[in-house]
Amino acid sequence: MSIIATIRNSATGQPIQKMTFQRMPKPWVTFHLATGEMVTADRVNVGKPAPGKFIAPVENWVTPKSA
Repeated sequence: MSIIATIRNSATGQPIQKMTFQRMPKPWVTFHLATGEMVTADRVNVGKPAPGKFIAPVENWVTPKSA
């Protein structure tokens, strides 16, 4: 089962993009954004699932250099 995470800018809190991971991303994961920029996660937040659902929201916070 894939994990769909929202990638957020640590400085502004704005979402950058959505990304699919094969496993739960680790706090030190390094990946490429859609722009081609390589970033390292500052932190990973796993939220609480909505009532009646089993999929929890996942957010990766990154600091892009182009921002």
